[in-house]
Amino acid sequence: MPAVCKKCGERGILKRPKTGEAFCKECFFAVFESEIHETITKSKLFKRGELVAIGASGGKDSTVLAYVLKTLNARYDYGLELILLSVDEGITGYRDDSLETVKRNKEQYQLPLKVVSYKELYGWTMDEIVKQIGLKNNCTFCGVFRRQALDRGAMLLKVDKIVTGHNADDIAETVIMNILRGDIARLQRCTAITTGTEGAIPRCKPLKYAYEKEIVMYAYFKKLDYFSTECIYSPNAYRGYARTYLKDLEKIRPSSIIDIIHSGESLSVKSEVKMPVQGNCTKCGYISSQPLCKACVLLEGLNRGLPRLGIGKSNKAKLDDLMKSMSTEVKTTDKDTADKTDKPTVGQKLTT
Repeated sequence: MPAVCKKCGERGILKRPKTGEAFCKECFFAVFESEIHETITKSKLFKRGELVAIGASGGKDSTVLAYVLKTLNARYDYGLELILLSVDEGITGYRDDSLETVKRNKEQYQLPLKVVSYKELYGWTMDEIVKQIGLKNNCTFCGVFRRQALDRGAMLLKVDKIVTGHNADDIAETVIMNILRGDIARLQRCTAITTGTEGAIPRCKPLKYAYEKEIVMYAYFKKLDYFSTECIYSPNAYRGYARTYLKDLEKIRPSSIIDIIHSGESLSVKSEVKMPVQGNCTKCGYISSQPLCKACVLLEGLNRGLPRLGIGKSNKAKLDDLMKSMSTEVKTTDKDTADKTDKPTVGQKLTT
């Protein structure tokens, strides 16, 4: 007996991975979009008149996010001004190709686009960094630099919010990773739908409760233009092991993804657990719980021919010495650097 659409009673052509319910194509679109609208409104992610940057990589998540957010903004009159913001990490054969997809999305969705690059901000591309550090720890560099690059691009655009395409699978994976690392502080923070309210530009995750499989189905049936190749430097990433574990759980119990997220949301940190105190990097001004932010430490290691500095605990003594010397250098060079250029680079104070 053919499946029947749960909403309209017509012939169902797909089964939602999230619930197992059958839907026709149009009803699936309606349910998927209404759930994201509910997430946005219940969490009060936006205010009318805000300028919102969509972190656009060209992949399925950010492409669906851009399409749905533009659709909902018009349908429900959010009153938002949307702009695409992309980061070019400098990965030949991957990011250069995916950015072509973003440029097509710009035309398809009639949204402005801003691209910032690692080479422009840091003087290094990921291709150059991988030659120095190898494939084992390259994701540490990319994660730290990418997060800061997105903020720097957002500051140049003077946006009110940044939205990213993090989906339910991504968040559940992060919960698992933080449990395995025993990272109590991040374990509580990683399920928040909005972060950065403590000083940085707020980041929101409208796709927080959307399953990755359903995002793929939505993109496929909507015939959206997206780039589907995985990063060539990520096969050995720690997250990959958490992802495999989560997919195995999902096969047995599809609700595992949402259950893990809800578990993270319900956690409360004991009063005796020392939480990091947010401040600002003394060298570049970026938000940091240490005197020097991670990006400045990693970049200084690269520039001094010590690419593994700041990774792991084995180089702690060298790192302490470096931080002391950098702190001294900042006092004498920071003002001169700021006077020479208004381009935001590591080593120069961030300005809005």
